[in-house]
Amino acid sequence: MPPDPVLPDLGPMKTPENISAITAERIRRYDRPGPRYTSYPTAAEFHPGADAEVYEGHLRRAAEATGDTLSLYLHLPFCAERCHYCGCNVVITRKREVAERYLDGLEREIRAAAGCLGHRRRLRQLHWGGGTPTYLTVAELRRLGEVVRGSFELEADAEMAIEIDPRVTTVEQLEALRELGFNRLSLGVQDFTPEVQRAVNRVQPFEPTAELVAAARGLGFPSINIDLIYGLPHQTVETFAETLDLVKSLRPERVAAYSYAHVPWMRVQQKRIREQDLPIPEVKLELIARAIDVFRGAGYRAIGMDHFALPEDELDRALDEGTLWRNFMGYTVRQANDLIGCGMSAISDVSGGLFQNDAKLIRYQRAMDAGRFATRRGVVLSAEDRLRRFVITSLMCRFEVDTAEVEARFRIDFATTFASEVEALKPFVEDGFVEIGGGGIRVVGDGRLFVRNVCMAFDTYLSRAGSQRRFSRTV
Repeated sequence: MPPDPVLPDLGPMKTPENISAITAERIRRYDRPGPRYTSYPTAAEFHPGADAEVYEGHLRRAAEATGDTLSLYLHLPFCAERCHYCGCNVVITRKREVAERYLDGLEREIRAAAGCLGHRRRLRQLHWGGGTPTYLTVAELRRLGEVVRGSFELEADAEMAIEIDPRVTTVEQLEALRELGFNRLSLGVQDFTPEVQRAVNRVQPFEPTAELVAAARGLGFPSINIDLIYGLPHQTVETFAETLDLVKSLRPERVAAYSYAHVPWMRVQQKRIREQDLPIPEVKLELIARAIDVFRGAGYRAIGMDHFALPEDELDRALDEGTLWRNFMGYTVRQANDLIGCGMSAISDVSGGLFQNDAKLIRYQRAMDAGRFATRRGVVLSAEDRLRRFVITSLMCRFEVDTAEVEARFRIDFATTFASEVEALKPFVEDGFVEIGGGGIRVVGDGRLFVRNVCMAFDTYLSRAGSQRRFSRTV
C-alpha cells in the first residue's frame, strides 16, 4: 500500500481564551456519544463468530506475506491498586504467583502465534501495555523479553515501547528494560494537582516522577512520552495549566493528552467519581485548548487528535511524510500490515480481521492451559469496511481525505458512494469546521476538536447500533 500524501499546513488553532465563546453553543450540538476510532469497525461490532478457529486461519494466511513486518502488543494487566478513572482491562492483586502463572500462559500464546506465522517473524513495533507492565519483577521482565526475542526477529530500528507507572517503577527495572532494547517509555501522569489525584485515587507527586525521567535519560532512553488526561474531577483551566508547565519542564519528546471517557455503566470503578465534580463540556474544551497553546508555545507540534511531539521526534516526521497511522495503541510511526495482540483482552488486526482475546483472566488461562487461542470475539472486515476504515483513519491521522486517492485505491466514485455522508457534513461546513472541495474533505481550525464527530458521518454501524451508551461522549 503506497504512503499517504504529504499533509498540508493545517493552520493555527485558536487560543484557549476564544474556545468557549466560539463553540459553547455548538458544543451542545456535537457533544454526543461516539467512538474513538482506534479501529474500524469498532469493538462494539465484535461478535462471537470470529472465534479462535477463524483467528488461527487469519494468522496462517498472514504467514504467506513473508516480506511484511509485524507489530506485537503484549497486555500485562496487573496493578497493585485501581485508579478510579481507568478504562483498561486490569487485574488488581498483590499475589505474585498470579502474575507468574499468567506469564506461563502468555509465553505459550506468543510461541503459538509465532508458529502459525511460519517464517514471517520480523517485528518493527513492540509494545507492552497494561495494567502496569512494571508490576513485573526484573527477572520476569527479562524472561518475557527473552521469550519475544526467541519467537520473533526485531528489526534494528524497531520501536520498542512500554507503559510505566512512575509510582512503582524502579531504576533497576529501567536498567533491565534498556538492556532488553526498549527505546520508548510512556509514563502515566494524568494530572499533578493533589485534589485531582485524590479524587481519582492516583497520588503521584511531581518530584519522584521527575527523578525517574532523569534516570531514564541517564540510561540512554531516546524517547519519553508523558500521558495526561483532561476532563478529570476538579480540574480547572488554571490548575491544569500548572500541570502542563510541570510536564513542559521535563521536556518529553512526546505528550499525549487524552479526553477522559466517563462510562460508569461499563467501568464500575468510575462510579466513585461524582459527575458533579467533572468539568462541564465548555471547560473541558478549554483544557485541551490550553494544552495545545502551551505545548505549541514550547515548540511541540500537535499531532492527530490528542498528541504532541517535538520537531526531532519521529511522530513529527511521520506527519510530514504521510506515514502517520492509528491503531489500538494510538498514533504510531511504525505501521505494519498486521498487529498481533497477546494476553487477556488483547486485540489483533490480522489479514483483514479484528480479533479480541477473552477479557477474563480465568478463561484466558484455561484456554492457554488447553493449548488453544483465547479469542472470544471479533469481526472480519468486508470490502465496505476496508473503504470506510481508510477514510476514517485518514481523517483521524491527517484531518483530511483526498478523494482522488480513495477513488484510485478502491475503484469507486467518491461523490456517488458518499453522497449522504457529504450531505451530513454540511453543519460542520456551516460552522467553519470542515471544508469540502478542491479534491478533498478537510477538517480545519477548531473542527479538529470534533474530528470524532466528523468521522461518525462515515460510520455505517452507528445508525443501527441501538444504545449509544457503549461510547464515551465526544467532548
